[in-house]
Amino acid sequence: PPTDDGTEHTEQTRSEPASLPAEDISTNSNGPKQDSLFDDDPEDLFAEATEEVSLDSPERDVLLSDGPSPAITPITPPTSVLTPRIGLHDDMFTHSSFDEIEEEEGGDSFDIHISVSDPEKVGEYTPIPCGPLSWSIHEFSVKRRFSDFLGLHSKLASKYLHIGYIVPPCAGKKHWMTKVKVGKEDQSSNEFVEKRRSALERYLMRTVKLPVLLKDPDVLQFLESSELPRAVSTQALSSAGLLRMVNKAAEAVNKMTIKMNESDAWFEEKQQHFENLDVQLRKLHASMESLVLHRKELSVNTAQFAKSAAMLGNSEDHTALSRALSQLAEVEEKIDQLHQDQANADFYLFSELLGDYVRLITAVKGVFDHRMKTWQKWQDTQMLLQKKREAEAKLQFNNKPDKLQQAKDEIKELEGKVEQGEREFEQISKTIRKEVSRFEKERVKDFKTIIIKYLESLVQTQQQLIKYWDAFLPEAKAIS
Repeated sequence: PPTDDGTEHTEQTRSEPASLPAEDISTNSNGPKQDSLFDDDPEDLFAEATEEVSLDSPERDVLLSDGPSPAITPITPPTSVLTPRIGLHDDMFTHSSFDEIEEEEGGDSFDIHISVSDPEKVGEYTPIPCGPLSWSIHEFSVKRRFSDFLGLHSKLASKYLHIGYIVPPCAGKKHWMTKVKVGKEDQSSNEFVEKRRSALERYLMRTVKLPVLLKDPDVLQFLESSELPRAVSTQALSSAGLLRMVNKAAEAVNKMTIKMNESDAWFEEKQQHFENLDVQLRKLHASMESLVLHRKELSVNTAQFAKSAAMLGNSEDHTALSRALSQLAEVEEKIDQLHQDQANADFYLFSELLGDYVRLITAVKGVFDHRMKTWQKWQDTQMLLQKKREAEAKLQFNNKPDKLQQAKDEIKELEGKVEQGEREFEQISKTIRKEVSRFEKERVKDFKTIIIKYLESLVQTQQQLIKYWDAFLPEAKAIS
């Protein structure tokens, strides 16, 4: 998506094994790639951006494309075919009620990978190439602004959060903000763009991992259409905006006229579990961010030490000592690069995973709050029905037939609303159970994959350090 600074990203999608976690940071894990999590900043130097997304997908009939598909280079499709699962009506999921959305069990699976890549600055915007999801073609790309991503999240959150689906948050601008002017030689701005690119890629992958979202018309339009309507009011759609929305729902729960006495031990246990998990993840995330900063400071200090050692070697008259100091400077320069690479691994592999899950757990807590609000609505309707019945009894006692029929009609309507409220409460409870189960499986898989990659990066760094010092040791011993 276009960054507000005018940088552009390219996004690609291709079929890949579903065994990888939604958060998988594959081949580009250690490269500078980060995201933004908070509200739009009016002083944001990266005002808008566009991104390009390329998709690889199995063949299927063009059921959802509005027009001709862009020319692309086909690739060999995977064995599974999506046709039986993606044919939808355009108006599907536009509801705001609690109509039950059943996910197909045991149907054909579809592995899809989306990547956001190749940011480029176009005028005051940054195009971000994104890939359309026209299943008859295998690879293609479209351009998306950063605000398009925020707009997509807004639409999905408004449709699915209140019925119990955990909608992945889209990180906002301040997560990547750096208060520096953009320039070709400005490494900080390059890092900003890479952070945002990485975050948006993970956001889309998390979104399409949820079957109900992958089939949503807004998601399909985002991935398919060459042009999208300009997203508006995206400031409230950042992570901080989502947090405010969740907090607002929590405040509504706290103000409930009837306090919910949780009779389901599972929900009570899970709510407490996520509260505790939220606290501990935030602490670990803060510690990891501190570690990244210290690692970068170590890299800077190592580079300064290497420069000083080289200058000292040039000033030294003793040949062997001069050569050893020069060799030491070269070793320290290599170690400086190692520290930079490890700082990137700290950030892109581990810190960003923690940050993603901090935001995801905010969304999880949000669906629990919506369940309570659904229960409150049901109880309020029941209380109103009881009052109407009492009023009806008084009308009968006072023999007022002219108002009695109206009262009976109101009671009948309220009885229907009470039944609907009960169904909605049962449905959101059922959906949350399924969603939490899915979320926990993905969380464990994500952490296992990333922790292993992170540990491997640490081991490789230490092995390389040992190799450098072992090679330098003879030079030090040769000083005489």
